Amino acid sequence: MKDFPLFTTEHGVATVILREIPYTRCGYIHIRSSLNVEKLVEDCTEFCRMAGAESVFAAGDGLDAYPEHCRIVTMQCSREQIADTDACLFPVTEKTISQWKNYYNRAMAQIPNAAWMTDQDAAQMLELGDGYFVHADGKLLGIGKASCDTIDAIVSLEKGQGETVVKALCHALHADVVKLEVASTNERAIKLYQRMGFLQTGERIRWHRVL
Repeated sequence: MKDFPLFTTEHGVATVILREIPYTRCGYIHIRSSLNVEKLVEDCTEFCRMAGAESVFAAGDGLDAYPEHCRIVTMQCSREQIADTDACLFPVTEKTISQWKNYYNRAMAQIPNAAWMTDQDAAQMLELGDGYFVHADGKLLGIGKASCDTIDAIVSLEKGQGETVVKALCHALHADVVKLEVASTNERAIKLYQRMGFLQTGERIRWHRVL
């Protein structure tokens, strides 16, 4: 489903994201400029609803009247603070990409405002070579996506193995500082990262529920 980078009405300009609707029934709005945010939100929300959205979220200025749903916060930690692990990384291949994508989407379905991975996204990850399975002692512990200085995705498939998955994904990084993002509502993950030494450094985006 096509997104609209510049969705213009008489009440302002917004970016309308429809790509999630076929998978999660969620539409997203980024307010760009408006003299009447409430009316612009109404216009964009109705458009998302007509496209099949059952829930709509908006980000940008002037949304304080709407309930906050989720913040995406940034965290980072010195690589030296993160202990090593014997767990191994196995890069995603053409034969395993579907399995990785299924694990990822199943996990992200439980996380507010997490993006669904499409076949196109999976093909791009395969091309970049930044997707991994994490194994230890012949057992699959989790999956992840990491490159340069950032861990972009962390999924633990075994209870209590989240820390090991993070440590293993650090093997794919080359910077002195490890960065990641996490939903403010994912309290269990935040506590894990804090225990490992990660500190919150900022807020990338704040979503408000408008439908």
